[in-house]
Amino acid sequence: MYDMIIIGAGPAGISMATEARAAGVPSANLLILEKAVEHSFSIKKYYPDNKLVTANYKGFEAVCTGVMTLVDSSKHETISYLDRTISENAITVRYEETVFKIHKYPDQQKFTITTDKGSYDTVVVVIAIGILGKPNKPEYRLPASLKDRILYDVTTTDLSAGEDVLVVGGGDSASEYCQYLVQKGNRVTLSYRRDDFSRMNHINRQSILALAERGQVEVLYSSKVAAVTDAGGKPAVLFSSPGAAPRRFDYILYALGGTTPRNFLKTIGIEFDGEDPYVREAHETNVKGMFLIGDLSAGTKGGSIIWAFNSANTAMRRICREYLRCNPDNAPPGPGSP
Repeated sequence: MYDMIIIGAGPAGISMATEARAAGVPSANLLILEKAVEHSFSIKKYYPDNKLVTANYKGFEAVCTGVMTLVDSSKHETISYLDRTISENAITVRYEETVFKIHKYPDQQKFTITTDKGSYDTVVVVIAIGILGKPNKPEYRLPASLKDRILYDVTTTDLSAGEDVLVVGGGDSASEYCQYLVQKGNRVTLSYRRDDFSRMNHINRQSILALAERGQVEVLYSSKVAAVTDAGGKPAVLFSSPGAAPRRFDYILYALGGTTPRNFLKTIGIEFDGEDPYVREAHETNVKGMFLIGDLSAGTKGGSIIWAFNSANTAMRRICREYLRCNPDNAPPGPGSP
């Protein structure tokens, strides 16, 4: 019988386990289940190696309230910080284990979690899965013949210099992809359906505007892709904007954000408020003793690593107060990241 089982070994899950350890939860009573082969898999897979992990990502205030902290760091420094945190806190993570079912006992504070490798009982469940792992895709049909020319991140295909790439999107990921592609020596066009980059944080907005001013990125404001066809093995893009001529590119890179795992959350009993899962005080769901932290608790705007850290601290305070014999106020100040 575990005190707490955490689903997801990203920054939110790791910080949740660290908060629990700092509050006095024994290592043997704590477990993280992760379906990927390693922790922070989305950061490792989707984040360009030479981009800073920014503390104020998506405009969230860069103030850490709990044990773990973050300053602007490289991808390597951030991953190393998370590696050390797991090791120093003796956190057990079971990798390549997928959760299929979570059963809440109606007459006691107990859950049984069923995975593809076994089952576990626990007092508290914390869902710390992100929304990045399954990228959003466009509504229109994409030709199967162009599967190698249509991308959803910049790490799965090693683009050579000199390629014509259309980036579709207007958030932080779109800006970061454009910066990365320009550094790699590609010709970049950015299509965004609005007339201003209001969704980006300040750093990424200034970066994309500077690239556009220098002519390194062509920005198509108020543009919308209506269709993509195969033109001799390359994507031909038809825009719905009046007077916009069809154009052919070497690659299309979609930066449309990630999807909330709605079906999974509903099957485990979590209610939704419109498009977002319903959370109460301190990120607790309608299921007593089940919490959502990280991206899933941040709403449609999505989260940041600092949001993940802080949401874990907030949830831990309620968990100690309502479910476990622990004291989050006993936690020492955070050691800080590199």
